[in-house]
Amino acid sequence: MTKWSAVIVGFILAVIVKTFFANYEFLGLLMVGFIVGALAREGIFGGIWNAAVAGAFGTIVCAIIFVIMATFGGALIGLFGGLIGFTVSGISTIFIVIGNLIYYAIVMGIAGGVGGAITSRN
Repeated sequence: MTKWSAVIVGFILAVIVKTFFANYEFLGLLMVGFIVGALAREGIFGGIWNAAVAGAFGTIVCAIIFVIMATFGGALIGLFGGLIGFTVSGISTIFIVIGNLIYYAIVMGIAGGVGGAITSRN
């Protein structure tokens, strides 16, 4: 049911949207979800599923990038300052990451369903 080629393209595009086009995140996620659904060509439910999986992977990769940046970026006293930042950011942003997982899955899933319906072979 999952077309991994469409999911991989989708999560790469989702990371690009989140990283470089944060002001237009909603529209970017709609477009990426539509692209994933169109690439999957499995109808409405296949498009929803593939776009939601791509959105979840995109959220996880963005969260990992954020944790790496919080850990090693901007620490004046080296690694120990980064570890304190890592601990604080990890504890305080777990709810934000869960919220983003749900947000990406819903937005990209809806657009993926539309893309899957348009390009369906049935």
